Amino acid sequence: MKNYFEPYGENQEIRIGGYVADIVGENGVIEIQTRQFNKLLKKLEAFLDYCDVTVVYPIPAVKYVRWIDTETGELSEKHKSPRKYTIYEVMPELYKIKYTLDNPRFHLCLCMLETEEIRLLNGWSKNKKRGSSRHDRIPKGLIDEIHIDCPADFDMFLPEDLPKQFTSKDFAFNAKISREYAQVTLNILTYLERVKRVGKQGANILYEKTE
Repeated sequence: MKNYFEPYGENQEIRIGGYVADIVGENGVIEIQTRQFNKLLKKLEAFLDYCDVTVVYPIPAVKYVRWIDTETGELSEKHKSPRKYTIYEVMPELYKIKYTLDNPRFHLCLCMLETEEIRLLNGWSKNKKRGSSRHDRIPKGLIDEIHIDCPADFDMFLPEDLPKQFTSKDFAFNAKISREYAQVTLNILTYLERVKRVGKQGANILYEKTE
């Protein structure tokens, strides 16, 4: 991923102040982060004082899985994972850096990838797949790049068929995501003023899109 965004090695792993940036180029800093955005927060805040920062988040939109037999070392044929990964995968991570999302120097790039995941047959179930460990994840192809450069761009996370007033349950149904993902998405969209809280329906908060 680093080589895709910056093919020149001299622009990779550059020290800025007390931190090391993945990439520094004419468009500022690029940080590629697959998880644990909380560990990125202090570095991100420091970089944003000086320049634009793009956080790249890879999403395995299409994933193939292969298994390694830990006793024989045999590698299975690949098969397509039935799980559907969407742009909402990034939301739990963005929550950890929520207060940087409206900084005009902050940019987000969601890379929708075709990946091959290699897992060890070391789980606790009979077929050793449940609870197994991931050995490696290899990007095989780029399907799409989705760029978010300002709070208004987060409107892409709003499903088209939402009613005028809606709950997190309505949001989850229309976005085809879990209620937990819907709640964290709405928390971020509320902070960015893309939606607003307008009341309650029983114990559930009611939301509206911001005009």
